[in-house]
Amino acid sequence: MSFTIVEPARFRLNRSQLFVPGIRPELLPKAAKGAADIINIDLEDSVPVAEKPKARANVVKALSEVDFGDKTVSVRINACDTHFMYRDLVDLIEGGGERLDLVMLPKIGTPADIYAVDMLVTQIEAAVGRKKKLGFEIIIESALGMANVEAIAAASPRNESLHFGPADYAASIKARTVGIGGFNADYAMLADAQPDGSRPLHFGDPWHFALSKIAVAARARGLRAVDGPYGNFSDPEGFKAQARRSVSLGYEGKWAIHPSQVALANEMFSPTEAEVGQAKRILDAMEQARKDGLGAVTLDGKLIDLASIRQAQVMVQASAIIAGRGA
Repeated sequence: MSFTIVEPARFRLNRSQLFVPGIRPELLPKAAKGAADIINIDLEDSVPVAEKPKARANVVKALSEVDFGDKTVSVRINACDTHFMYRDLVDLIEGGGERLDLVMLPKIGTPADIYAVDMLVTQIEAAVGRKKKLGFEIIIESALGMANVEAIAAASPRNESLHFGPADYAASIKARTVGIGGFNADYAMLADAQPDGSRPLHFGDPWHFALSKIAVAARARGLRAVDGPYGNFSDPEGFKAQARRSVSLGYEGKWAIHPSQVALANEMFSPTEAEVGQAKRILDAMEQARKDGLGAVTLDGKLIDLASIRQAQVMVQASAIIAGRGA
């Protein structure tokens, strides 16, 4: 390990994040009783400009009145380049009590954006005597944000997770697509000619670079990596395919823009019984190796070592929390 020790962000289940428009507060009690790990109440894209003050007031009221149980509650505020952002923070922290856990920061482009929000949040928290320190969720959804993602990840000790916003990112880099995540039929190459003269198309994932870069930046700073929305909520198999891809890259969860996507995300980002069983066997084998004075050991014909312990511990911990919630 490096001599530079990175403290991991607070552990939270982050398999599914259900988004609820702040202009629709009647949906929150049902969302709070659902299976999503994190409830994201939105003040940004889903709220028309003329309705933003009303939506903000709805959210402040809901934080005091809705029973969210043990769920993590986050609010996506408006971006730093709008005049709504400061009032979002002031009203949420001054009027929302202690129930709010996280604020989601959209369209972050530089670490200075995080610094500015951190300074404002710190001052408001001190002014009201807030006991629970708010964490930050950060959406990377622009070329500028992607170029600065490593510095953004390290910009504040409040940072907990990095999220990929494919729609705004595609617009920022002027990609020729109007979908929100998902497949792009133009992202393909022609293979060499086959004996029969045919040239099959080889398709790729147009979001692979962005997702990989965000995952590395997040993990380098001890943050969670979370995949963003899949716009076609009537396509569960497409959602699951994207989630499976994200899991393989090290992501912990995915957004749900419709309640039907919550169960899909929970399924795809939960370790299977077989995986948990294998993780426990790894921990048992490494404990025996420790007693025997060994740093590594073979299990089922494969080498396992201290890195295997860390991976197994995370999986077993997550499994225990999921089992405790019955979800």
